[in-house]
Amino acid sequence: MLLAIDHVQLAMPAGGEAAARGFYGDVLGLPETPKPPHLAKRGGCWFESQTLKIHLGVEADFRPARKAHPGLLVAELDALKTRLAQAGYALNDDEPLEGYDRVYVDDPFGNRIELLEPLNSAATPEKTNETHA
Repeated sequence: MLLAIDHVQLAMPAGGEAAARGFYGDVLGLPETPKPPHLAKRGGCWFESQTLKIHLGVEADFRPARKAHPGLLVAELDALKTRLAQAGYALNDDEPLEGYDRVYVDDPFGNRIELLEPLNSAATPEKTNETHA
């Protein structure tokens, strides 16, 4: 029986750790957590909170994910959009999605990231889990 997604792994080119920290840590505000030593030697970085884990791994023949993407629930999307724009990231709107305000942004490596803010409390993770339990 499947329970939840433990983490999302995205690819990045070798040597991109500083750019990953700037985007995922500084701009998005996701804390970095140390990788286990046997994995750290491969490069990359992990960003984790209590409810969200994004792992960036080095891929030798790196190509960004332009269509496939994680959809991240956020609070205060307007403030986040301002931080992203101030940091030089282009925001891309799409067709409206009922119940959400959303925007897309590419990480420093070109991976597509969707940021979604529920328009009402019915779409928060706590409410979603209650209705699907």
